Amino acid sequence: MTDVLPAGFDDQIVGAIRFFWLNRSSGSDGQEGSRGNVIGGKNMDGFLALVRNVALHCGLPASAVYTQGKTDLTLPGYYRPVKNWDAVIVHQGRFLAALEFKSQVGSFGNNFNNRAEEAIGNASDLWAAWQNGAFHPERHRRNPAQAHNPRRPFVGYLMLLEDCPGSTRPIKAEAGQYPVFPEFEDTSYAERYRFLCERLIEQGLYQVAALALSPADRGRSEGLNRALTPATSVRELFSDLAWRLMQPG
Repeated sequence: MTDVLPAGFDDQIVGAIRFFWLNRSSGSDGQEGSRGNVIGGKNMDGFLALVRNVALHCGLPASAVYTQGKTDLTLPGYYRPVKNWDAVIVHQGRFLAALEFKSQVGSFGNNFNNRAEEAIGNASDLWAAWQNGAFHPERHRRNPAQAHNPRRPFVGYLMLLEDCPGSTRPIKAEAGQYPVFPEFEDTSYAERYRFLCERLIEQGLYQVAALALSPADRGRSEGLNRALTPATSVRELFSDLAWRLMQPG
């Protein structure tokens, strides 16, 4: 199969991983340590650069790619008025893609369910808005004469998870009234994220939901990262995005 990604893209992924860890440890907005960057929302900017690189490689103009500016990243919802995405691609009035990038370092037990609920809810809301005409050109005040594009947009999700004993050690899962699905028994948070990503894809909530595991020390020094399955890899996320952008009509 022809590689639709820019040359050297694997090195760019490594660079985005290193940027995450280096930026997380450096502090931002005048705040100390990692807390400032978590609040500032800058840690995943390396992946936003990958979105821009892929879009330009696929022939889209830079003006079609939105990775900053709250207004330009805000899309209508159905169960709520709006949702702010991390990257949005709109070309000639046609909504082509929306992507969400998340990370989790430590606090695995406290945050896994919250991250899962966010991923499920955000996509469910977007597709309900899509099905109810939120992105139809007749509602697009900027260009109401634009022809309707019946093709579904690309919706992608990425979780960057710290690769450490806390995320890879098996833990119990119990429910009081009914048993949990057997695949969740004695699984790690990393495996639970894999199941989440696979099922988000299976259920059509995201074209690709990717999981990247990266250890803090070697992630910072060499951008080390790994996928648990090819279907949920960072490369698969951006390859599928590229295929969609090469066929914008």
